[in-house]
Amino acid sequence: MVAVDLGEFDYVIIGAGSAGCVLANRLSADPSVRVCLLEAGGRDNWIWIHIPIGYLYTQNNPRTDWCFKTEPEPGLNGRSLNYPRGRVLGGCSAINGMIYMRGQAADYDHWRQLGNVGWGWDDVLPCFTRMEDFVGGSSELHGAGGEWRVENPRISWPILDAFREACAQVGIPKTDDFNTGDNEGCGYFQVNQKKGVRWTAAKAFLRPVLKRPNLRIVTEAEARHLLFDGRRCIGVALVDGRSVRARREVISCAGAVMSPALLQRSGIGRGDWLAGTGIELRHDLPGVGANLQDHLQLRLVYRVQGIGTLNERVGSMFGKGRMGLEYLLFRKGPLTMAPSQLGAFTRSDPRFATPNIEYHVQPLSLDKFGDPLHPFPAFTASVCNLRPTSRGEVRVTSADPRAHPAIRPNYLATDEDRQVAVESIRVTRRICAAPALARYVTEELRPGSMVQDEAGLVRAAGDLGTTIFHPAGTCRMGPADDRGAVVSPRLQVHGLEGLRIADASVMPTITSGNTNSPSMMIAEKAAHLILGSA
Repeated sequence: MVAVDLGEFDYVIIGAGSAGCVLANRLSADPSVRVCLLEAGGRDNWIWIHIPIGYLYTQNNPRTDWCFKTEPEPGLNGRSLNYPRGRVLGGCSAINGMIYMRGQAADYDHWRQLGNVGWGWDDVLPCFTRMEDFVGGSSELHGAGGEWRVENPRISWPILDAFREACAQVGIPKTDDFNTGDNEGCGYFQVNQKKGVRWTAAKAFLRPVLKRPNLRIVTEAEARHLLFDGRRCIGVALVDGRSVRARREVISCAGAVMSPALLQRSGIGRGDWLAGTGIELRHDLPGVGANLQDHLQLRLVYRVQGIGTLNERVGSMFGKGRMGLEYLLFRKGPLTMAPSQLGAFTRSDPRFATPNIEYHVQPLSLDKFGDPLHPFPAFTASVCNLRPTSRGEVRVTSADPRAHPAIRPNYLATDEDRQVAVESIRVTRRICAAPALARYVTEELRPGSMVQDEAGLVRAAGDLGTTIFHPAGTCRMGPADDRGAVVSPRLQVHGLEGLRIADASVMPTITSGNTNSPSMMIAEKAAHLILGSA
């Protein structure tokens, strides 16, 4: 028998991030079941979690972030990247860019076509709308009265308005809503905020139900490995020596890095990957940790004149003081800013049936995250390939849970991804040469207008590229005859009992946009599947 320190519950959820908070709320709504939610990090009681600009302090900070790094990436000319993942109540929703994005209807219809019955656009749309509290009210495509608040940004910038006009001039239409199933166009991102304050999954889904007697939330509870009785998962062993048992199911909501790492530390995965780690293979499941997909952003920087950017405001004491007062008095201004305010979706080439690149445009510039803003006016047009064909991996290197897994996104590994990177830079240049922007742009700082040939642009993409924090696919969903699938369309781990996964790791292919809200949709769907089977 396994020593039980935290007790026995019907459901044990690993990870109180974006997905875990949703699932804990939904499962504990049934008073006849007991739910335990485990979070490796601490409570969300730090001010910088709640002020939107605070992502500058929460990312790469061990108080709120796992502080992962990738292995050196050949496609990025040997560079290693910081790889932020939330380690606090609310998970990535406490440190991310707050952008509300579902992806495209075609993304989910493709999942269904891969054999994942019940995951088409018409199937998942009710999951999005049920949890939504949309600023524009209820409609066929939006929900009102749900927990997940969606508001318009509380700031605009003339330089971003000029970028939007330039997009229209090159054929990218204006849009006010990226979440109709077809996100083509250019407009300001809607954000998960409430009156200028970050709205996290913990605020939305946990705070209203903290008094439920059948829900226990345990922080500082990092999972070491899963516990089994034969082929049935019966609980979780924690790093500190405690354990918790599950009568019905254990559900991992630990994310696209930690869900596969947890399975691998539990002996579930590829035998050749586990060899030499000191972990005995319990269940051969070769897809665990494979199929890593991420959105690589290329951050192009343009110097401007005759129009203001955040660079100048941050560069003066008066500007900083004004920003602070705007936020304190009105909950408006730059302190409410998501990392990116303006978005655009378009095709890098007509061969794509739907938009395949996304822009995150910022009225600021810097050499790299963590560096000070440039002392001159400039903006950044960050563009990412929405549907990369490169595939990476997440692999544990040791049985020691304190050892971070090796993360290899394998960016720009395919000819198509390199071609899309080149096309993306050229599309950006067309936008910036349109009359609405050309009147202000004085110089392309990165990569620089002298870089024109295809080989040079591929090298520039490797120099400029960085993660936009959307890892997915490492425990992908697929039918039983799919050798690379880790979970079934019901999110149950193939070949085992009492174990599911419900987070971005189950995505067969990455969604065409920001992945936070799709991860929450997966948890909403998981709750329906679990409660229906119960």
